[in-house]
Amino acid sequence: MSLKLLSVDTSDQGSQRCRLGPCLMSALGLSLGSPLLVSLPGGSCLCTAWPRPDLAEGFLQVDMKCCSPGLVRLPPSRLTLEPEQLTHVHCPKLKGMKLSVVVQSVEFKRNTPPRFVHELLKDMLKGVLVQRNHVVNLEDFDTDIRYVVIENIYPDSNTAGLVTSKTAMEIAHIQTVRHFQAHLQDQRKVPLGGLEEVNALLREMLQLPLLYPGTLNSLGVSCPRGILLVGPPGVGKTQLVRKVVGEVGASLVVVRGPEVVRPRPGESEEMLRAMFVQARAAAEEGPCVLFLDELDSLCPRRTGTSAPENRLVAQLLTLLDGVDQSDRFLVVGATNRPDSLDPALRRPGRFDREVIIGVPTLQQRADILSVLCEKMPVCPSMDMAELAQRTTGFVGSDLSALCREAAMHAMRENAKGSGEQIVDMKHFLEALKLVQPSCLRSSLGRTDLSPVTWEQIGGLDEIKLKLRQSIEWPMMYPEAFSRLGLGRPRGVLLYGPPGCSKTTLVRAAASASRCTFLSVSGADLYSPYVGDSEQALSQLFRQARACSPCVLFLDEIDSLIGSRSSSQAANTVQTRLLSVLLNEMDGVGLKTLERRGEQKILQRHGAEEDHTQEQTDCQEVCNKDVMVVAATNRPDCLDSALLRPGRLDHIIYVPPPDQQTRLAILKVCTKSMPVDPDVCLEELAAGTDLYSGADLENLCKEAALLALLEENMEASTIKHTYFLQSLKKMRPSLTAQQIQTYQTASR
Repeated sequence: MSLKLLSVDTSDQGSQRCRLGPCLMSALGLSLGSPLLVSLPGGSCLCTAWPRPDLAEGFLQVDMKCCSPGLVRLPPSRLTLEPEQLTHVHCPKLKGMKLSVVVQSVEFKRNTPPRFVHELLKDMLKGVLVQRNHVVNLEDFDTDIRYVVIENIYPDSNTAGLVTSKTAMEIAHIQTVRHFQAHLQDQRKVPLGGLEEVNALLREMLQLPLLYPGTLNSLGVSCPRGILLVGPPGVGKTQLVRKVVGEVGASLVVVRGPEVVRPRPGESEEMLRAMFVQARAAAEEGPCVLFLDELDSLCPRRTGTSAPENRLVAQLLTLLDGVDQSDRFLVVGATNRPDSLDPALRRPGRFDREVIIGVPTLQQRADILSVLCEKMPVCPSMDMAELAQRTTGFVGSDLSALCREAAMHAMRENAKGSGEQIVDMKHFLEALKLVQPSCLRSSLGRTDLSPVTWEQIGGLDEIKLKLRQSIEWPMMYPEAFSRLGLGRPRGVLLYGPPGCSKTTLVRAAASASRCTFLSVSGADLYSPYVGDSEQALSQLFRQARACSPCVLFLDEIDSLIGSRSSSQAANTVQTRLLSVLLNEMDGVGLKTLERRGEQKILQRHGAEEDHTQEQTDCQEVCNKDVMVVAATNRPDCLDSALLRPGRLDHIIYVPPPDQQTRLAILKVCTKSMPVDPDVCLEELAAGTDLYSGADLENLCKEAALLALLEENMEASTIKHTYFLQSLKKMRPSLTAQQIQTYQTASR
């Protein structure tokens, strides 16, 4: 028999009674006033059993005087319970207990003697049933004491008991209602995945000055005043602060830039001062954190033209300098544009420590996906490691959007009557077509890469093998590369006659390796303003490193970056772009925003990593760089400094197709065409000397158009005569002299 939970009667408020039917009391073996533990969603409630005045069965009324902390903030309503959720508990008389007191105001906490609070509690808690880690509601009494949190009870063998006049009480600490409610709200936050290292570091930095200020003072060390979180958008900076503040047990005061800025002079500074006053008031109730979100919009770099912003920055600097050791609050700022901040903010004494939260690594993405999919009906055979490999460059918010889209695809499929609703890998693959990394949405090199397989490229087996060794093998066999001390090559140059599948080979390599693919041309980089082209190329490499492993494709590199020669001006755009490219490929070091967190936490003694973890670590080592792939049909125009080992390591010559390769290309081109049985591809391959791959593809298209022309749009097959007619009309795009030049350069 199910029990419907009703609201408690006014006469029973504060009585700790549970009203239920007499038949149910008899079935549970309960007598009048028996201790009863009611299990509810979000916690439990300790009360005494009493029959209903109307003796009706199937209903339950519970007074929430002693309940779990989660039920204080969100009391249950309109629930249906089962009799198994009612448990008879043993509650002996308690010898002692340790508790924390929640009061209404700071004035009561500051001005009331502890002895007076102790005597009040002995009278208010006399005859009350309590349980360890439960909260007792004392709002019915006309005092400033609102709640009591039961930290521990004695004897330790019991979890619940009855408070008597002889029960000894130890008050651990006194806090205000505001601090207590903020702590309850922060405890309900969703766990974060992939940020364990930064979480531990930030928690330690917050705990030392907030919880142990006396220890630091005894060592003669001043507490840090501020912490700056730096990371790209969507990586989890704000949620991380809220989670850590809840774990530490501090209250949070949030300052957002648009809320502070006011149109009239002086109002913005007054609002900022008010937020610091609010943080000081909250710090008197307990540890507090003042969080300045989007700090770059609040305090940008000071210039000589913007007087209001300059005054606001100066006001914040003054307030940061005014924070002393007696103020038990920390200032935490968050930004994704640290270079836009005023340099005066980023010195010790103001923001003492900068914590970098970079784009998640492969293992961190797997952890984030595990947390996000924890409550989703995911297929048991779902491979999170495989999905993490496919989400290169995704931050936490991107992965959350990906899971949401995958669930939406599963819902649409289930709506069509396909059976049980389970999110599978196919739903995530469909979602990947819609959700892209947020850091690349405004990237100038981002392209929608249509998948190309190696089988779609006829011949060139040796060239394919070399590209696989350079791009695919580090992804597929990271342990072998790490064991031999090998790393991914810095760059690959493909050169050869036009139309010989250089660009298609790169597209196939990027599709097979599942890397991020960025492609850039001269039109993307060149700008009429001095310095813009170099900045765009540097920004392109920065985005590629954030999403590594990444393939950065520079097509027609000879037109993009030329050769430095005596006849060419020394300060041209091509020369400056070449200098930027050489410096970026040398990899002097990562920029500040590109770090990926602190070092790994050491394992416990005797713990062993599994094979999957070892493979993931090897893969991170082998694929941490950006692979630059360039293509050109004019290798003599490139600068010699670009062609040395360490920059473009592998220089691969893509020759024109020979007869065997031409036959393979023709088979690929005619695979989807209804060719007539009389078509002899071997004869066509023998008669197409000096034809490139693009010429052969065009030959097949022309034959199909001739079939439609001759048979008046009713052609069903393409005959051999049409191929011969198109062959007579076409001329090869390559010459023997041109091929001889490339062969001489390749030696």
